[in-house]
Amino acid sequence: MLQNYFKIAWRNLTTQRSYTLLNILGLSVGMAGGLLLFLFIRYHLSTDRHHTRFDRIFRVVTDLHLDDGSVEYYPEAPLPMARTLRTDYPQVDQAAFLIMNRELIVSYQKPGKTAPQRFQEHSGTGLAEPELFDILDYQWLRGNPETALREPNTVVITESWAKKYFGEADPMGQTLNLNHKTDAKVTGVLADPPRTTDVDIQLFISMATIKTLDPQFNQNEWGQLNSNYRLFCTLKNPEAVGNLEAAMTALSKKQFGESAKYFHFHFQPLREVHFDVRRLATGATAIRPSLLWSLGLVGVFLVLTACINFVNLATARALRRSKEVGIRKTLGSTRAQLVRQFLLETALIVLTATVLALLLAFFSLPLFNRWSGIPLTLHLDGLMLGFIFLLIGVVILLAGGYPAAVLSGFSPWAALKGKIPTRSLGSYSVRQSLVVVQFVVCQALIIGSLVVAMQVRYIQNADLGLDKENVVVVPLPKSEKSLRETFKNELLQYPEIKTVSASYRPPSAQMMNGGSFKFESDEWAEFPIRERLADANYLKTYGLQLVAGRNISESDTIREYLVNEAFLRKMNIRNPQQVLGHRMQYHLSPVLLPIVGVVKDFHQRSLRDEIGPCLIASKAEFYKRVGIRISGQNPAQTVQRIQKIWEKVYPDEVFEYEFLDEQLAKFYETESLLFRLVNTFAGIAMLICGLSLYGLVSLMVVQRTKEIGVRKVLGASVASIVALLSKDFLKLVVIALVIASPMAGYAMSQWLNDFAYKISIEWWMFALAGGLAVFVALLTVSFQSVKAALANPVISLRSE
Repeated sequence: MLQNYFKIAWRNLTTQRSYTLLNILGLSVGMAGGLLLFLFIRYHLSTDRHHTRFDRIFRVVTDLHLDDGSVEYYPEAPLPMARTLRTDYPQVDQAAFLIMNRELIVSYQKPGKTAPQRFQEHSGTGLAEPELFDILDYQWLRGNPETALREPNTVVITESWAKKYFGEADPMGQTLNLNHKTDAKVTGVLADPPRTTDVDIQLFISMATIKTLDPQFNQNEWGQLNSNYRLFCTLKNPEAVGNLEAAMTALSKKQFGESAKYFHFHFQPLREVHFDVRRLATGATAIRPSLLWSLGLVGVFLVLTACINFVNLATARALRRSKEVGIRKTLGSTRAQLVRQFLLETALIVLTATVLALLLAFFSLPLFNRWSGIPLTLHLDGLMLGFIFLLIGVVILLAGGYPAAVLSGFSPWAALKGKIPTRSLGSYSVRQSLVVVQFVVCQALIIGSLVVAMQVRYIQNADLGLDKENVVVVPLPKSEKSLRETFKNELLQYPEIKTVSASYRPPSAQMMNGGSFKFESDEWAEFPIRERLADANYLKTYGLQLVAGRNISESDTIREYLVNEAFLRKMNIRNPQQVLGHRMQYHLSPVLLPIVGVVKDFHQRSLRDEIGPCLIASKAEFYKRVGIRISGQNPAQTVQRIQKIWEKVYPDEVFEYEFLDEQLAKFYETESLLFRLVNTFAGIAMLICGLSLYGLVSLMVVQRTKEIGVRKVLGASVASIVALLSKDFLKLVVIALVIASPMAGYAMSQWLNDFAYKISIEWWMFALAGGLAVFVALLTVSFQSVKAALANPVISLRSE
């Protein structure tokens, strides 16, 4: 019997090639989209879950409560807190401090080579306390985790970085030079950690090495916070974390005295760290849980629309198979046998579509990975296979169940006579509802893609208060002032280089620095002020504009200040001239110094954040970058010239550069990713909707063949027949737009709330989405409608 089922199924599928191909195409595209979204969501949900103590690991974070009632959220905690937790709090099983992504120049002198190899590392490095390996899981290939980082000037590296530095040589006992200051011995080798981690460290340096890397660093300073600081701990009883947090109040009072009211420490479960966009790590991409669930819903709807497409095509084909059903029932086939037959045909289509979907997903992954910035792989492990089998089963039941019930329910007498009642082909209202659901999904995605596209365009064209074009940013090594000045002066010898400015960082940057200040009094202000430490060419190089007063004078130390317009608003000063001459004390300077100018507001971070109070002052010892404004006529050649000057002034350093506009574009990687994803899946949904409409129109044409013939005999034109067959479907598109508009409008308004500066959702976005859907519907419907209208009426009426 089973062999007979397969023969019949194969015969039906091969004789109806267009029907089979349409079904396979619709299902494979929808399933491929679902597979890609599953990989993406799985990657983010599995972040750091490979640690065996995952449920007991916490990150200590700091909330800064300001006098004006606002709260600032930081992912860091003070360094000495790790030691305090280990010794004074029995609830804590283990605690360890990690300074992440410490910028390093790593040098290795290969035997027989005259010059060392140098590697500029911006990420993947960290100074760690040895207790970290009692908290986070790493697979040790060589070395002892108990002793590897106990001594100063020791490092532990991953297998891939060991090959990068030493090739095939044994890394154990080898010496790496760090920042031209410290020779560190390799005391351990780790297997490469899973890519699903936010603690992506490849080179661990013992915390004791900080004394030689940075002699001025104070490991006992409680008031020092940095965005690269991380404090991890494991608790003996995670359920008692509330009691431990309550005990932090006394610790704050002990360490900060009267300032304790500002510092609030919390223990954040590791499972929440990856999605905490308030405490977003520098350079990380913000992924909210709501975004993941929204994408998951999109994946479900893609598969659902593909199933709906299958149902409509199957019911459209029902009349052609009515005599087959009638004969088989007459010969004794039961309804259950017919259901099994039709489900088997569906299963063959679904299995073929699954194979094609896997191929589509596999070949799409490189592009998808470039979009998402994460290394997804289509690895068929247990979870992935389970998802695929579940997907296959669900699709077979959803896509095949309804058509099988309809086809197997035909009366044998009516089927053989060719007089199947319309209601026996499945409820027309059900099929209409399915099409509406498809177009609701499709139009919601189109509306979403339009809103995201307009917000991204707004971001790209927004006035940032600075000129981001043709500015090259070059990181500076820690060196003497004379070398920095030589580098600047050498650059200015060339006409294509307009201005050069040394600073701590550009006006707009991922990271922020700031602190307390006093304004004409001995009282600290109720709110902090952000800082930009730079020389006198900062304004000219980055295109910042003065609105009152003058620029700061060239100086190596803080002697005067510039403030922005946001500072005036916060201080309730309306006229910029009124602030000139007033004195201010910032925490980096011990005395009150004059404010000499006011600059026009510029965005210090992304457009998600409001422009806050900011000062500009000189502090040469903090300068870490050089901004170089170039003519822009031949940027590649100009960069080569900059590199030659660099190699002349800094022969032992690695030259790196980045254009300012490229740096700022990284602020919005999440938005760019969302734009690509929504656009792609909106296109997929539109394709599936077109296929579904094709099936539904095919059914209508079969059912109304004689009506069309009569109308043509009575003089109806082709245009009137096309309009007759199209209007019902256009109604469905309009109904879908009415349903999709408020849903998509609400969802996108919630998304836009993350931005302090944003577009408004306008009516034309909904109209354009509806117009695109109408166009696709007309294109699909017209093809079948024109074909039916042009048919010879004699052929359709001669059976009467």
